[in-house]
Amino acid sequence: MTLTPPHRLLMGPGPISADPRVLRAMSAALVGQFDPVMTGYMNATQALYRQVFRTANEATVLVDGTARAAIEAAVVSLVEPGDRVLVPVFGRFGHLLVEIARRAGADVATVEAPWGQVVDPARVEEAVRAHRPKLVAVVQGDTSTTMCQPLAEIGEICARHDVLLYVDATASVVGNDLRTDDWGLDVVTVGLQKCLGGPSGSAPTTVSDRARAVIDDRKHVEQGLRTDDDEPTGTVIGSNYLDLAQILDYWGPRRLNHHTEATSMLYAAYECARIVLEDGLDATIERHRVAGAAMLAGVQGLGLTVFGDVAHKMHNVVAVEVPDAVVADAVRAAMLDDFAIEIGTSFGPLHGRVWRIGTMGYNARKDAVLTTLAALEHVLRAHGAAVPTGGGVAAALEVYAA
Repeated sequence: MTLTPPHRLLMGPGPISADPRVLRAMSAALVGQFDPVMTGYMNATQALYRQVFRTANEATVLVDGTARAAIEAAVVSLVEPGDRVLVPVFGRFGHLLVEIARRAGADVATVEAPWGQVVDPARVEEAVRAHRPKLVAVVQGDTSTTMCQPLAEIGEICARHDVLLYVDATASVVGNDLRTDDWGLDVVTVGLQKCLGGPSGSAPTTVSDRARAVIDDRKHVEQGLRTDDDEPTGTVIGSNYLDLAQILDYWGPRRLNHHTEATSMLYAAYECARIVLEDGLDATIERHRVAGAAMLAGVQGLGLTVFGDVAHKMHNVVAVEVPDAVVADAVRAAMLDDFAIEIGTSFGPLHGRVWRIGTMGYNARKDAVLTTLAALEHVLRAHGAAVPTGGGVAAALEVYAA
């Protein structure tokens, strides 16, 4: 059977419609993993992502796999059984960090905020003093609630208390400000499928010198394959594929074989970063801010209520409370069936209660925003909701005209 995916405008919380330039890059010819051309592409990709992450970290690489592969690689490579980990939780993906840390054998404490809010840094510092963790692990932008956690103060707290700081910025990178070095972030992992405008399957990752030293202290030595003389001082990292020590050696100057690089995904990651930097990192963040502000104004122009603390909302996704007059999944189905537009539901306590509408990457465009709002107005009216005629599009256009 020939694959013939239908056309979709993916306006949910991710994945999004990939930029055509990225898809074209993925169709380029394959080369061997140790071909000088390939290693040159790897070096170039590292250089691009240092700019995306705003870091000087030499250890800036791709983890082959979805964004979750890099999350798990970071946690299992930093955390040994019995280590204390603190996770600020304000949505589903904070709970994911808790689960992964516990699977790594950590003693995990949490500091939680109600869904729709972010965690007060003062509460984080209080928990750091009480729990004395080795690692604080936090999500920057949690798409389940659309909240964006401020990080600069948490970075200062971790530095004061000599605690490592890991950040999952999958949903926020290049759509919201992220400053790895300025904010003292030790490890940051992301994915391509949101604001970077690519497909899921490659996870850019950056590691500070301080975090790399912790990882290297657990380095596994493979008899006959590795040249390291030192035995690990900590427990051996529990995963082979997600062992950051080996991944960093593979991407380093010695190119110690660990796996076969996913060539087409490297092409995608390279092109995602190249497009962002060609347009300008600050300009890309601003494009997401404007598109998000237009979508926010548009749903409010339709008389819909926005979920959560708008002051801490991510630029690139908005959660809209479902009106009492309609069935949430029926509206989503009509958007898909009649207009080929996908919007998202949410998880846990928000499932069926909110729709999540994204403006990310290639879809952070004026036409995509206006088309989605026009279609949503039509579907809501068809399902019995009283909405102002043209209210969404008109409100969004005012944002674009400002």
